Amino acid sequence: MNQDEKARIIELREEGLSYTEIAKRMDISKNTIKSFCRRNGITETKKDKGDLGVCEFCRKPISQPVGRKKKRFCSDSCRNKWWNSHMDEVDRKASYECVCRYCDKTFFSYGNKNRKYCSHQCYINDRFGGEENACN
Repeated sequence: MNQDEKARIIELREEGLSYTEIAKRMDISKNTIKSFCRRNGITETKKDKGDLGVCEFCRKPISQPVGRKKKRFCSDSCRNKWWNSHMDEVDRKASYECVCRYCDKTFFSYGNKNRKYCSHQCYINDRFGGEENACN
């Protein structure tokens, strides 16, 4: 492999072509291309790198993998802090109005439309017997 071929391999790799695509274009073995690229540290293509995004909480740069959902946060702690400071943006669709089986009080249940009791105390009183209307 001469210097012109090596330069062409580097150029094609930077354009985002795979080892197989480069091998077909240059009529060189795929393994030769792969070995050259690995020896010279040209293993990552532009496709692999993806775009850079910015964390919505701390504004640090985030690597965005190609073909995946866009990352909004750099870490779980940033994600939790951001959502805790933006509670108004939380989409609470799964909120259900229920009536307690024990005390007949109306209460809201988030995420479980089959909830039967407004509190643990009402559940205990109904199951094991307790004073009527001893609800929190």
